[in-house]
Amino acid sequence: MTTLTAPPRPEPALGSAPDAGRLSAPRVVGAFVAAIALLLVVAAVHLTQGTSAVGASDLLRLLTGGDDETVRVLIASRLPRLLAGLAIGVALGFAGAALQSIARNPLASPDTLAVNAGAHLAIVSVAAFGIALPALPAGGLAFGGGLAAAGLVMAMSAGGQAGTTRLILAGSATALALSSVTMLLLLLFEQATIGLFAWGNGSLVQSDLNALRQLAPVIGLAVVALILLGHRLDILALGDDTATVLGLDVRRTRLMVTVLAVLLSAAAVTLTGPVGFVGLCAPVIVRLLGPLVPGVHRHRILLPLSGIAGVIIVLGADVLLRAVMGGQAGVDIPTGVVTTLLGAAILIWLARRHRDAGPTRRPPGGHAAVRTAAFHRTVVTVAATVTAAAVLVGMLLGDTWVLLGDIVNWVNGATGPAYTFVLDQRWPRVAAALLAGAALAVAGTTVQAVCRNPLAEPGILGITAGAGLGAVSLLTFVPLAGVWAVSGVAGLGAMLAFALVYGAAWRGGLSSDRLVLIGFGAWQGGMAMITFMIVAFDPWNTGKALTWLSGSTYGRTATQVLPVAIALLVLTPAVVAARRELDLLALDDDTPRVLGVRLERTRLVALGAAALLTSTAVSAVGVIGFVGLVAPHAARALVGGRHARVLPVAALLGAALVSLADTLGRTVIAPAQIPAGLVTAMIGTPYFVWLLWRSRATATQAR
Repeated sequence: MTTLTAPPRPEPALGSAPDAGRLSAPRVVGAFVAAIALLLVVAAVHLTQGTSAVGASDLLRLLTGGDDETVRVLIASRLPRLLAGLAIGVALGFAGAALQSIARNPLASPDTLAVNAGAHLAIVSVAAFGIALPALPAGGLAFGGGLAAAGLVMAMSAGGQAGTTRLILAGSATALALSSVTMLLLLLFEQATIGLFAWGNGSLVQSDLNALRQLAPVIGLAVVALILLGHRLDILALGDDTATVLGLDVRRTRLMVTVLAVLLSAAAVTLTGPVGFVGLCAPVIVRLLGPLVPGVHRHRILLPLSGIAGVIIVLGADVLLRAVMGGQAGVDIPTGVVTTLLGAAILIWLARRHRDAGPTRRPPGGHAAVRTAAFHRTVVTVAATVTAAAVLVGMLLGDTWVLLGDIVNWVNGATGPAYTFVLDQRWPRVAAALLAGAALAVAGTTVQAVCRNPLAEPGILGITAGAGLGAVSLLTFVPLAGVWAVSGVAGLGAMLAFALVYGAAWRGGLSSDRLVLIGFGAWQGGMAMITFMIVAFDPWNTGKALTWLSGSTYGRTATQVLPVAIALLVLTPAVVAARRELDLLALDDDTPRVLGVRLERTRLVALGAAALLTSTAVSAVGVIGFVGLVAPHAARALVGGRHARVLPVAALLGAALVSLADTLGRTVIAPAQIPAGLVTAMIGTPYFVWLLWRSRATATQAR
C-alpha cells in the first residue's frame, strides 16, 4: 500500500452522489430552462458572426422580409455551421457522460479513450488513397476505428476502473500511436489529404447540409437509446455487485452504452473532425451542479444536460474564436483548438483535486530481477555493440547505399565528391538520432524514478510539448533563426512548461499521480497551441511543422547536434551522481527523508535535468515519443532496478532505438522518408500495450 502525505480527496463528481436519491423538480426544471436560455443566446450571437458583412440588424430585418443576399449567407454558411455545432455538441456531451459513467472515472471521454484518434485514422486512411465516401459510409468506418481504439484502452485499464492515471496513460499511448500513423499518412499523401490537418483538430466549416442530414438520424437514435438506458446507468453507478443483485446484466449494459457512445463520437468526427475535450468538459460541468440541483446525477437528467452543455461549449468556443480573431479565423483555425485548451484547463483543475494510489503508482523497478555484476557487464557490452552496429548501419543505409570501404575512405578523406557529399550530410543525422535517443532515455529514467511510475515519460509531463511549442513558434515567426536560437527557445519552453506543471502539482507536497495527470493536461494544451500557431500563421507550410512534430533528423547539421552533446556531457554525470537518491525516491516518500535526503529539492533538480535533456533532444530532432518510456523499462528488465546499472543501459538502448528508427525511416520507402518519431511510436506502442496488459490482472484485483 502506497504511503501518502495526506488522506485522499474524493473524486470530483462520479459515483453515487449524496443527492442521487433526492430529486428537486423545480431546480431541475430551472437548470434546463437556464441552460436552454444560455444556448439560445450563444446561438443567436453565433449567427451574427462570419466572413461577410451580414450582421445582427440584417438578420433581424429577415423578420420583415430582408434581402436575398442575407438569406443566401444564412443558408449557405451560417446555418450549416450552427447546426453542425449543435449536432456534435449533443453527440459529444452524451458520449462523454456515458463513458464517464460506465468507467466510473471523471476523466473518461472520447479523447482520453482514444475514440477520436481511432475514428480520425480510419477517415484519413481512406482519404489518403483518394477515396471519397459519403457521410454514412465514412461514419461507419469512423465507428469501427473508434470502437477498436476504445476497446483496447478499456481492456488495458480494466474498464477504466483501475485508476485515473492508468486510464490516462493507456489512452494517451493508444492515441499517440494512432495519431502517429495518421500523421504519417498526412505526410506521405500530402496532396490527397490537403486540408485534413486543420480538419483533424475539429473544424465547424460546412459547405452544405448533406452530411448533417445523413448523420442527424444516427445521432438522434443514439441519444434516445442512451436516455432509455438511463435507469440502468443509475443502477450501475451503485457498483457491479449491487447492480447484479438488482438483476442488471452489467456486461451487456456496459457493451451497449460503449457502442452507443462510440457511435456518437464517430458521427461527430465524421461531421467536423475530432473536436477535443467537449466530451470531458460537458459532463463534468453538469456534475458540478449537484449541490445546487439535487438529482442532477440521475442519468435521464445528466445526459440531456450534458448534451446542452456540449453545444454551449462548442458554439461558445466558436463565438470566442471569431470575436477575438475575426470572422476569417473561424475558417482558418479549427474550433477544436479552443475546446482543447478549455478541456486542458479543466483536466488540470480536476487533477489538482485528485489523488490516485492505484497499481501504476509503484516503484518502477519493483518487478525487476536481481542480476549479478557479471551479467550487468555482459548486458552493457551487448547494448554497446548493438548501438555501435546501429550507428554503422545508419551510415551505410539511406536513399544512397554505401559500402564499409567507402566509409573508411571518407574518414581518410579519400572518397570522391558524390560519396563525400552523401556521408557529410548523413553523419550529423546519425549523431542527432544517437544523442537524442540517449538524452530521452536518461530523462525518462529520471522521470520514472521521481514519479515512481513505470508508465511515465518526459512527454507525458508536458516537457516535450513546451519545447515543441517554443521551437515551432520561433520557426513560424523567425524562419531564419539560427540553431542556437531554436535550441534556446525550445529549452525555455520546456522549462516554462515544467515549472507550470510542477507548480500546479504542488499542494503541500508532490503527488506523483497528480504530476502525471497535470502534465497530460499541459501536453494536450501545448499541442493545441502548436496547431494554432501552424494554421493561424503558417497554414501553407504544414509539412514543416508536421515533420518537426513527428521527430525527424532531416537536414540536421553538426551545429544542431552540439547542444544535445553538451547537455549529455553536463547533465548525465549529475544524474549518475544522484543514483542513490533516485533509488530511494523510487521507493516511497518516507525512506528518503529518514535517510537524510532533501526530498523536494532532489525531485526538483532531477526533473529539471530531465527537462533540459528533453528540450535539447527536441530542438535537435523534434518531438519523439516512447523512447523515454521503453528504454528505461527495458533496461530495468535486463539489469534490475538500481540506477547505477539502469542509466547506462537505458542510454545505450535509447540511442540504438532512435538510431535504428531513423535508419528505417529514411531507407524503407527511399527517396521518401518516414520521420523517426513515427517509427519509434509504432515500435514503442506494442511494448507499452504489452506492459499495460501484463499488469492488468494486478489492476483488476486492486479495485
